[in-house]
Amino acid sequence: MVEAMRSLDPDAVHAFVLVAELRSFTRAARVLNSSQAAVSLKLRRLEDRLGQRLLERTPRAVRLSAAGAAFLDQARLLVEAHRRALAVFERPAARLGIGLSHHIVGAELPGLLARLGGGAVVDLRVGGTRDLLDRYDAGELDAVVVLRHDESRRGGEVLLQEGFAWFAAPGFAAPPGPLPLATQPEPCHLRAMAVGRLQAAGPGGRPCRHGVGSGRRRRPGSALPPWPAGDTEEAGARLGLPPLPMRDLVLHSRIGGAGAEALRRLVEAIRATARPG
Repeated sequence: MVEAMRSLDPDAVHAFVLVAELRSFTRAARVLNSSQAAVSLKLRRLEDRLGQRLLERTPRAVRLSAAGAAFLDQARLLVEAHRRALAVFERPAARLGIGLSHHIVGAELPGLLARLGGGAVVDLRVGGTRDLLDRYDAGELDAVVVLRHDESRRGGEVLLQEGFAWFAAPGFAAPPGPLPLATQPEPCHLRAMAVGRLQAAGPGGRPCRHGVGSGRRRRPGSALPPWPAGDTEEAGARLGLPPLPMRDLVLHSRIGGAGAEALRRLVEAIRATARPG
């Protein structure tokens, strides 16, 4: 006799993919707007259904088992196929203008776009916080995800807290004289934050000089960017530099209807790829 096909709960498979990618039940629950207990229950039921242990849980870490590692790629395909199947009966794709702060976009941009899936045609703009908010206020963009640098603009949904630190190539030694920094050109809130922290760190402050353009595009061995750039490592403590503060990552949106699902997927992808603060 042919064995009956075992069906899988797409929500449980989605939860497994998130836990596997984030290595955390807590962060996966936050992305799903659920509780850690609910995510754990979904995973236990999925493991029971498959007859395999997918995750190894310890008090300090969550790791894929051998079965989980073998299942992960197919689980991703199943989640995407489920989304595409549901999209067949959705309304025509919405056209959305979305802005992302350049501080949160790097090598992971293709992954963010891939996670959008179908359901919307997205005009994505990457820029500085001030420029994106101006375009949002003018109606040129339907939603923006930006860093909140001060209290002059309230409102919006806080997605997470973004951490910043001093990064340098392994073995980088600060030369005598002004400290070389790789930052965006003025006006840039992050540039101002980094320089302000250096100047406030001690008597007379620490002089600095700036590289041209973004730290993400600059050779990592030549200057210090305040976020990861290429093959770099955190070097603030080693170089005796002051710690940098956290910043809220905020969503401002007027998107509803058919575009809301695409925006939700983008927010989910940002949370999944964010550097832990």
